[in-house]
Amino acid sequence: MGKTHYCPDIVHYAWDNSLEPIINVSSGDTVIYEFRDAGDRQIVPGSTNEDIRNYDWDRSYPLNGPVHIKGAEPGDTLEIEILDLHTKGWGWTGVMPGFGLLNDEFTEAFLKVFEFGNDEFIEFREDIHIPVEPFLGIMGVAPAEPGKISSAPPDKHGSNMDIKHLTKGTRLLLPVLVPGALFSAGDGHAVQGDGEVCLTAVECPLYGALKFSLLKGKTIPGPQFITPPGSLTRRTESKGYYVTTGIGKDLVQCSKDALLAMIDHIVQEYNMSRYDAYVLCSLTLDLKISEIVDPNFVVSAYLPLNIFK
Repeated sequence: MGKTHYCPDIVHYAWDNSLEPIINVSSGDTVIYEFRDAGDRQIVPGSTNEDIRNYDWDRSYPLNGPVHIKGAEPGDTLEIEILDLHTKGWGWTGVMPGFGLLNDEFTEAFLKVFEFGNDEFIEFREDIHIPVEPFLGIMGVAPAEPGKISSAPPDKHGSNMDIKHLTKGTRLLLPVLVPGALFSAGDGHAVQGDGEVCLTAVECPLYGALKFSLLKGKTIPGPQFITPPGSLTRRTESKGYYVTTGIGKDLVQCSKDALLAMIDHIVQEYNMSRYDAYVLCSLTLDLKISEIVDPNFVVSAYLPLNIFK
């Protein structure tokens, strides 16, 4: 039977395999966390667009850790079972000037803060309710390369993968690249669509419990994960989807075209501003590669219809 540990509120803002671990655990142990939001408390209930304009990027992505796993060596695999994740009842989303898939079109700072109280749904508008599905945008182990490495891009050690299906019940597998693995995590999300198209999900602090298992001698090239049985979208699939497409020879442009078509649809169909439609897509829209083997690629953008009441 593994032990339970409580992770102290000590964070770092970049990967660095020379960092001293803040806790040491054994295979089979569980760690209880209290994660900060991705903005490290720069945005709070009552914040305004001005707080987005004055955002300090050096404080982005505070990561709890590193956690040292006893006996972990390069060539092993670390399994992280997500036992529990739940929010503190509030979160924020917005447009950060210069970032996002459509950064050349949406150039103004724009912030929405939600207070939703429980883990059931976020009221985006009186007639739009988004089911809450908490997950961690960042989970990873220390990279093999020395020095400080940004936590913003995903890589073979994990980091900012923003995979919305890394929810309660999922098991994430990461390759161990340094002795002790040196696992860290953060970037709590209450909900996000596949693509996180405007750069932000509903960013929020989270409570969490993660169980670590060391798979000795199992080697993988990069992150992999195992979902629990059942539908991956059980809370958003009951009424079907409205789908737009982008078709062409460049996947990024196809993604932009599908997204722009969906924004136009939402603005016209639901009487919404373009900025609200853009961030709504970031929270609920799933971008999928529908075709990649023919001369033209197809990207489809799926909007769940059951969020509209």
